[in-house]
Amino acid sequence: MDVIVIGGGASGLVAAIKARELGHNVTIVERNNKCGKKLLLTGNGKCNFWNNIQTIDKYHSANLNLFENILNNKKDEVINFFNDLGVVEKNINGYFYPFTNQSITILNALLYRIEKLNIKIIYNELVTNINFKDKFIINTNMNKYICDRVILSVGSKSYSKTGSDGSGYKLLKNFGHNINEILPSLVPIIGKENFYKEIEGVRSDVILSLRENNVIIKEERGEVQFNKTGLSGICTFNLSGLISRGLNNSKKEEILINFVPWFNGNKIEFIKWLDKKDKRYKLSELLDGFLNYKIGNLIIKLSKNTLDSYWEEVDKERIVDLIMSFKIEVKDTLSYENAQVCSGGVYLNEIDTNTMESLKVKGLYVTGELLDVDGDCGGYNLGIAWMTGLIAGESIK
Repeated sequence: MDVIVIGGGASGLVAAIKARELGHNVTIVERNNKCGKKLLLTGNGKCNFWNNIQTIDKYHSANLNLFENILNNKKDEVINFFNDLGVVEKNINGYFYPFTNQSITILNALLYRIEKLNIKIIYNELVTNINFKDKFIINTNMNKYICDRVILSVGSKSYSKTGSDGSGYKLLKNFGHNINEILPSLVPIIGKENFYKEIEGVRSDVILSLRENNVIIKEERGEVQFNKTGLSGICTFNLSGLISRGLNNSKKEEILINFVPWFNGNKIEFIKWLDKKDKRYKLSELLDGFLNYKIGNLIIKLSKNTLDSYWEEVDKERIVDLIMSFKIEVKDTLSYENAQVCSGGVYLNEIDTNTMESLKVKGLYVTGELLDVDGDCGGYNLGIAWMTGLIAGESIK
């Protein structure tokens, strides 16, 4: 078969390798002057490329049961694939990095194999249209190509400077595919409150609870980071996709912050613990023992007390509520440019998840970020790219 892979990112490179290993003639068409631009940015350049904790709750999709098929079929092959490429991994509590801690190690390993397999890469050409008659006819901004099979791996809308501008969705729509609306994910949150400049730069180990229309729908424990407009940090990112979709559906989104996660939400025990403290402590001194002073001062301010107030003088329930259920009203998320990935994409029930072939157009395969599935922080989104790329490349026939 003559196979054209559109997009030289993570999933496209893997798909090209696997298709070529089956003996097909493979060409990659890449809009940039080099492959893997977004891959180089992952993990701040350290590239957390896989996670050994592969459970379905780490992923999000309108058809999550269909992604479970992909997960079960390929999760045990990813590390073997990279070992075969010569990558030595470093496993840190289930999070896999290249031993060099450099994303270029992963990209170079893929490109070395591409070169050895004599896979042609055409750079600086943007695919503008795909038609199918007896064969696929691919038009770019410069040329026309004809092939038997197409693997579409052009990415989503996050980090458009790397070439991901959403153009792949238009190509899919032209073939009759439906797209679950594309929204930012793994992205900072914008709050409605006006106090963020007072706590900007603070980091704290917390439990975050996402409350949607007054119902808790997800919790995350980890480090939260406060910026000038709201929240950031991994645990915030892991809630952001749900928040984006909830806001898009006109739902009320709130985040509750528990600044004392070791009490597991037990307010009675927390009050008893505070009651045992030295009665000579002012409220500000008491809170300084376990809270960043900026957070402590803000809690005192919001509770309408002063820095010189004493624990025995204040409304204890009010203080404890602020410490254990500090409410953030979510206004929005930052844009696609600030998002690591997007949620949404072509619905998985329009794709044969055993092969990644379109159920609407025979011979068209879809991989990576174009699909309606995204994952939490921690190597899960690259995992989607690797697994879907492996399946697509191996399924060309």
